[in-house]
Amino acid sequence: MELWEALLLGLVEGLTEYLPVSSTGHLLVTQRLMGIEASEAANAFAIVIQAGAIVAVLGLYRARVLSMLKGLVGKDPEGLKLALALVAAFVPAAAAGLLLGDTIKSVLFGTWPVVAAWVVGGVLLVAFGKKLRTAEGAGLESLDVRRAVIVGVFQCLALWPGTSRSLAAIVGGIVVGLSLPAAVELSFLLGLLTLGAATAYETLQSGSVMLEAYGAAPLAVGFAAAWASAVVAVRFMVRSLQRYGLSLYGWWRIAIGIAVGAWMLSGGG
Repeated sequence: MELWEALLLGLVEGLTEYLPVSSTGHLLVTQRLMGIEASEAANAFAIVIQAGAIVAVLGLYRARVLSMLKGLVGKDPEGLKLALALVAAFVPAAAAGLLLGDTIKSVLFGTWPVVAAWVVGGVLLVAFGKKLRTAEGAGLESLDVRRAVIVGVFQCLALWPGTSRSLAAIVGGIVVGLSLPAAVELSFLLGLLTLGAATAYETLQSGSVMLEAYGAAPLAVGFAAAWASAVVAVRFMVRSLQRYGLSLYGWWRIAIGIAVGAWMLSGGG
């Protein structure tokens, strides 16, 4: 892998990981456009560079993370409550991923399933974006384990590439009574567990194959690019929520879904 390819993949990962547009879908299509064949090494690279996006949220939400860490050692009850809720929200998708991971990769990891998920999700966001933005709800501190499990069930929908883990978590958060800003923050923090587990698992499973195929330099470049672009994306999303809500991302999903679908029909795939 050339360093410019690693840089581009890292930028795509970081910019799309926490936005409700599906980083997996964007990476799959980007790899195809670049002529990178689907392989164990390529799939592992796309997942492992998520570590850069994880570090971005750790830095931006360090106060929340520190509160949860204090809670785990008995020094912050609210932090402990949030930490337990995040674990409860993480479990359903983790279990579904372990049980159905191979089937999902063989059936759904293709361009057309991604295009379908992009367009359907985009239409729903455009249709209900205003309601999501103006929906009244509670703060993140109100989330308990029972409602967190429901959010986790919603996150299972993101196992379909193109759906978006972030979008599923945000919608799940609103359904259980969180405000839009709280649901967005929940999706960021839940991503720490979900992405961290996926990155660790893929590193253990295919890390040696990835390093043998690409070497350490592309991995470092992809990590750094994902970190920097994720910081920009998260800050933009937080600042733009009140002005644009989620409809902006719905239009993007529809546009890119149509563009990639047209490319496929024209023989580009």
